[in-house]
Amino acid sequence: MTTFASGTDTLTRDALTVLQPGFTGTTAPDWLLRRLGEGLASVGLFGRNIASPGQLAALTAQLRVERDDVLVAIDEEGGDVTRLEVRTGSSFPGNHALGAVDDVALTEAVALELGRRLAACGVNLNWAPSADVNSNPANPVIGVRSFGADTDLVARHTAAYVTGLQAAGVAACTKHFPGHGDTAVDSHHALPRIDADLSVLQTRELVPFRAAIAAGSRAVMSAHILVPALDPDRPATLSRRVLTGLLREELGYDGLIVTDGMEMQAISATYGIERGSVLAIAAGADAICVGGGLADDETVRRLRDALVSAVRAGELAEERLADAADRVRALAAWTAEAARRSEAAAASVEERAVTGTGNRAVVTGGSLTVPGPHHTNGSNGSNASNGVSGSNSPADSNASNVSGAPNRSITPNASGASNGTGGAAEVGLVAARRALTVTRSAAYLPPAEAPYVAALTPVANIAVGDETPWGVAAELMRLIPGTGTGSFTGEDAGAAALLAAGGRPVVAVVRDEHRHPWMATALDTLLAARPDTVVVEMGVPQSAPRGALHIATHGAARVCGRAAAEVIAADAVTDR
Repeated sequence: MTTFASGTDTLTRDALTVLQPGFTGTTAPDWLLRRLGEGLASVGLFGRNIASPGQLAALTAQLRVERDDVLVAIDEEGGDVTRLEVRTGSSFPGNHALGAVDDVALTEAVALELGRRLAACGVNLNWAPSADVNSNPANPVIGVRSFGADTDLVARHTAAYVTGLQAAGVAACTKHFPGHGDTAVDSHHALPRIDADLSVLQTRELVPFRAAIAAGSRAVMSAHILVPALDPDRPATLSRRVLTGLLREELGYDGLIVTDGMEMQAISATYGIERGSVLAIAAGADAICVGGGLADDETVRRLRDALVSAVRAGELAEERLADAADRVRALAAWTAEAARRSEAAAASVEERAVTGTGNRAVVTGGSLTVPGPHHTNGSNGSNASNGVSGSNSPADSNASNVSGAPNRSITPNASGASNGTGGAAEVGLVAARRALTVTRSAAYLPPAEAPYVAALTPVANIAVGDETPWGVAAELMRLIPGTGTGSFTGEDAGAAALLAAGGRPVVAVVRDEHRHPWMATALDTLLAARPDTVVVEMGVPQSAPRGALHIATHGAARVCGRAAAEVIAADAVTDR
């Protein structure tokens, strides 16, 4: 049982309770432990706080010595946005890859296994999944973080993700309400605006959130976006019309409402974090997320004092702050109970995930048979529709299955781990392989020698960060010794890549080619000089496939790179 420090009054405790701050370092600083003793109820973790699963488990245990019911939150979407594996890349593909497969049992299983890993490290609140419908191909911050552009697909996979994650005892925080998909501005840098009318919002943006609520999402994160059809004056995070009128009253949501990071420029540059936090709680938010950029005791003190002062000045109802704090405590109580129930629920989800028909993974006789890459274009395809929906890509609409795609059969060893792929521990790799869309030209010949990987590297958005490696080079080096690589950016990227490659076969790796004119130009240069170039698209495959071999991974997680490398290497080995 947590014992609060003497001298901390109820109002101050409530003000601390609604904060979800971050910190620097891999152990909890003294100021954070002290604030937990004074009433702080949540802590947010980022990549800078994590060195290994063992270190993370020790950190969360350290926090719980001070407060046993603390909510430990993390921004772990899998795919491109990973904190658990920030230095290696994720073992799980992101939402866009899962949407490309469109197997809700697989999505649920991936979320379950990710939740298990979080729970094992002591994390009990995940700021995921993204329920945004990626309706704007130019969106600079959502993209592969979305399940796709098809509303119904996004809705069913959001619900499946929530179910799987919470079966592991980790609360889901579905984001970014009321929907960040139709934006061309990153709210980390400025305030985006969505000018869709109410009927479009009701039939597009809000549908996945309705599904998440029906699935029991314990938390919902607000978006720092202006939606004039809902509120012409204030962004959603600060809007009573959006958070209380729409989310609470119209949609009937009764869980925790969390803000997106308050230091993001959409709020901090327009209202300031103190005023913004007061307005957010008054509007109906229950928890203030801060700490991605501002991660110190001074930030906690500033926000605590701003909330207390607003109550005393009559700008914020004390009852509203108390209600918000109660909702935080209620979620903490749920996580404690859910952890006790998670093992039984998880076993049921796993059983559903590994039985089924068609392209689903099937367990028979103790071995897991995993279908090979199941979206394949080209003259060697069968022309049967693969039924994939929800992608912005014009190429995906023409994708077809190959009836002769190789299956991989794996037998788990005595410890329960697999000796190849499959099983709960490698469900992410299974999903990444199934998400591939492979297009071969009639003239394609597998590489006859170790290739040169030219990574055409864009600037990563803040949500993804620039710490996490991506691409196929590391995996190809493992599979084809002698593989070389380099990173290229800008107008001369294509020419520079050709010079570096010399006479070796070229593998060009891109990320959202359609959003970067310099990247498209670089591919033009490469393909004009070397038509045998292999192209790997690791973003949203909006541009039509080109190259002798084109592989769309639908995300840049480490397992997506491995799955693509396997295709390239398998072709090369088969040809030798």
